[in-house]
Amino acid sequence: MPATPADYREQKDDALRDRGAEFGLPVLLLEAFDPAASMESLVDLQTVRRQCALPLAVRAGRLFVAVADATNVGALDEIKFRTGIETEPVLVADDQLDAAIDRYRPGREALLAEEGEDDAQIQQQTLETLAPLDAERGDVDEAPIVKYVHQVLLDAVHAGASDIHFEPYKNLYRIRTRIDGVLRETQRPPPGLSARFAARLKVMAQMDIAERRIPQDGRIKLTGPGVAVDLRASTLPTLHGEKIVLRILDASAASMSIDQLGFEDRQRQQYLNALQRQQGMVLITGPTGSGKTVTLYAGLALLNAEDRNIATAEDPVEINVDGINQVQVNPKVGLDFATALRAFLRQDPDVLMVGEIRDFETADAAMKAAQTGHLVLSTLHTNSAAATLTRLRNMGVAAFNLATSVTLIVAQRLARRLCRHCKRPAAVPARTLLEEGFSAAEVEAGLDIFDANEDGCQECDRGYSGRTCIVEVVEMAPAIAELILADGDSLALHRQARALGYDSLRRSGLHKVRQGITSLREINRLTTTETG
Repeated sequence: MPATPADYREQKDDALRDRGAEFGLPVLLLEAFDPAASMESLVDLQTVRRQCALPLAVRAGRLFVAVADATNVGALDEIKFRTGIETEPVLVADDQLDAAIDRYRPGREALLAEEGEDDAQIQQQTLETLAPLDAERGDVDEAPIVKYVHQVLLDAVHAGASDIHFEPYKNLYRIRTRIDGVLRETQRPPPGLSARFAARLKVMAQMDIAERRIPQDGRIKLTGPGVAVDLRASTLPTLHGEKIVLRILDASAASMSIDQLGFEDRQRQQYLNALQRQQGMVLITGPTGSGKTVTLYAGLALLNAEDRNIATAEDPVEINVDGINQVQVNPKVGLDFATALRAFLRQDPDVLMVGEIRDFETADAAMKAAQTGHLVLSTLHTNSAAATLTRLRNMGVAAFNLATSVTLIVAQRLARRLCRHCKRPAAVPARTLLEEGFSAAEVEAGLDIFDANEDGCQECDRGYSGRTCIVEVVEMAPAIAELILADGDSLALHRQARALGYDSLRRSGLHKVRQGITSLREINRLTTTETG
């Protein structure tokens, strides 16, 4: 007698129970599960489909997740990161899981709104969902928020994030983290909880929780299992509430060596030579988040010795380093960068570091210090070495002072590294490689170009893992000094630097592509062929 569909179903269910017993996992028949009861406010549809895992319910502080593959550990880890809740796998049939995912409706807030429930009910249901997370207190009103925020911060640190954004909108509240320079949404709590998130974070950062009209700054010391980091907090009043951004301060930057920065051999030697000089100015330039602070501290770590007096003026002091006299500037009481620099000069210094040159007064004080026997390190927000020189001229710095004070300029960006476990070869036509900036000799010799695997693996984030510097290092050569004295513009300075053999940011990035460290797509995101 031929087998019926019911027989096949029964055989499949028996095989599922056997797999569950083999791996020690509970088994669930999803046909009997109401998809409307799944935790749709916690995980977005894209993640559910990509990981082929369905969040079911929170019980006793754990989120139960339906999976068809008992070895799918990566799905559980990502969902834990996105929700901040410990996960437990539940084994289900693959066809039932596919059907349930097709019925999955992301955004539980929208579903509740369609059913006529108001925002207060949404808040209460979310708090009830989060309440089991709190094992120590029974306060359903505040304890879940405390625990939830703490877990969000811990997960961001463990994931290697540099920033965490808490953003309120009219009908949306989202939490995003910046990992390897890219912002991605991780969670979406109900917008009605905006004020509670802001209040909790401001308490942690020791801010005035009653003041919501002006920006505030603070600092959070976060501790947890295997975690002890400082976070810089900043609030911004927006149309729909206070946006709060937390910068995770990486103390490991203080111990990072120059060899770890990602400089090419010639560039590294140029930086080392400039640091060994008794006087002069070294400028590190680039936009916010380009790794300027790490490059500065790598240089300071090399200089930090018993026979040197090192002083820094910073806003804020991000990393505490023994052996370096660090000053937190406070313009409200008159202690700005220029004032701190003048005070340093009365303290018998050898090396001075200015967090940022923002105005003529600071630039002038730094130039004079560099001309009177001191090594000065500082940063500017400019796009290239040539733009740095013209920016200082526009501030009012005399051409003669500029040409005789600056010894080295490092313009940099941070490019994401390709995952060495899952990167894949990219077929790029020779004509395209030439248009992108590779030389004819390089193309003729053959180039092994790689691209990111967007599906990623357990070792990376969508094909990338970590970052490396791409840099333009330019020394104050006589030809460049002559151009400055002749009031040459940034274009002329740029061409002169190329004529002297200094690699542009673009060229430095192409070196990393040729070495298989990063992708051409990533370099195109950071640089253009026009600006180099």
